[in-house]
Amino acid sequence: MAAPKQNKKASSKRWIVYLIGICCLLALGIGAFATKSKWMPYLNSSGMNAGSSSDQQEADPHAGHNHGQAGHNDAATIELSDKGLKNIGFMPYVIEPTDYERTLTLPAIVVERPGGSQIHITAPLTGIVTRIYAANGQAISPGEPLFELRLTHEDLVNAQRDYLTTSANLEIVNSEIKRLEGLGKGVIAGKRILEQQYERQKLEVSLLAEEQAMLLHGLSDEQVQAIRTTRKLFHSLTVYAPEHSDTEEACQGPHLFTIQRLGISKGEQIEVGRELAVLADHCELHVEGIAFEDDAAEIREAASERRNVNARLLRGDSQGAEVKGLAILYVADQIDPTSRALKVYLRLPNKIALDRTEGEKRFLEWQYKPGQRMEIRVPVETWEKQLVLPVAAVVDEGAETYTYRQNGDHFDQVPVHVLYRDQQSVVIANDGALYPQDIIAGDGAFQMHLALKNKAGGGVDPHAGHNH
Repeated sequence: MAAPKQNKKASSKRWIVYLIGICCLLALGIGAFATKSKWMPYLNSSGMNAGSSSDQQEADPHAGHNHGQAGHNDAATIELSDKGLKNIGFMPYVIEPTDYERTLTLPAIVVERPGGSQIHITAPLTGIVTRIYAANGQAISPGEPLFELRLTHEDLVNAQRDYLTTSANLEIVNSEIKRLEGLGKGVIAGKRILEQQYERQKLEVSLLAEEQAMLLHGLSDEQVQAIRTTRKLFHSLTVYAPEHSDTEEACQGPHLFTIQRLGISKGEQIEVGRELAVLADHCELHVEGIAFEDDAAEIREAASERRNVNARLLRGDSQGAEVKGLAILYVADQIDPTSRALKVYLRLPNKIALDRTEGEKRFLEWQYKPGQRMEIRVPVETWEKQLVLPVAAVVDEGAETYTYRQNGDHFDQVPVHVLYRDQQSVVIANDGALYPQDIIAGDGAFQMHLALKNKAGGGVDPHAGHNH
């Protein structure tokens, strides 16, 4: 009887084990069902890769390509051929933390130096123009002849005549003194000799005064001495280019004048003071910047610390070469009551852009000319270790700003946060969107953005480029 009881106990234990196993399986099944969203993609991916990897390679030539970025999104990726990159003007730009100098951008214009860039040549005497040596636009050196006048000025004629008369009388007195002194003592009274000496002193004073009068009339020292030597009056007068009076000009090249305006003709009768020509000295010019009253403090600080100011020529819708290292000369002491504008002046050293010779005349063209429009940037403060991108490297679309980072043979669209921008650069936040040594599209980013939008649209718009 003991054996059946033992069999019953063993059988009941098996059922308990079966029940426990069934419960465990049910629990595992319920848990697997609850977490299927987490493990099912891996199972499907593994099964698909294991079962049809060769089929995928035949159907898609890019299957298995590694883009090198976690979370790669085809909708934010553009791939262009080498020719396509050339067509959009692609230029790579390497991200490097650098110091950014925040600047104050001001419109400006090139102007002449007041009292220094223009020299007016006027007629020193009344006369008739008999010869013109210079031409409009010609470059001349200091001391070079400009005009020749046949004198008709009565005062100068009388001054030359008086000068010759006084010079002749002085020679007579000198000869008389020499004769009297040669007679010896006791032969003639000393009073006679003394009177002649007094007369000589008077004539010497008169001669000096008449020399100065002729110099004031426009004759040179050499001409005055020639009148005394040759005993002939001057019938003509040559007008020469003046010497440079400003020796502090930062001239790059020969320091020459240019005939800016010629106001007379050959054979013309002119009076004293008539303008003959205007000479331009454009070896150095000024840049006149226009600032607002609120910018005065920052400009004053930059001037006091002698910070270098950069300027750029504006040519239509494009910008020309940049001029670096300019110094603020002075800030105007008044503000325009209507526009509230404050003028700032910079020194602009000039240089010759074209130098050519036609016959015996030389013509120059200066690189900077009065009237040219410029843009100046006055440094205000420096931000250290910033991610600074060129303006062409960022694309704005609504509230979003994108860059395009190179990733192998394609480019990924990367949203970035802009901290500050000017007309040349954009400062973006160092928040992990871009890293040092990343390569982005410095030029061509906008064209990439258009290509990406066209790709997302599913085809080319047949009306693209048409303005309705």
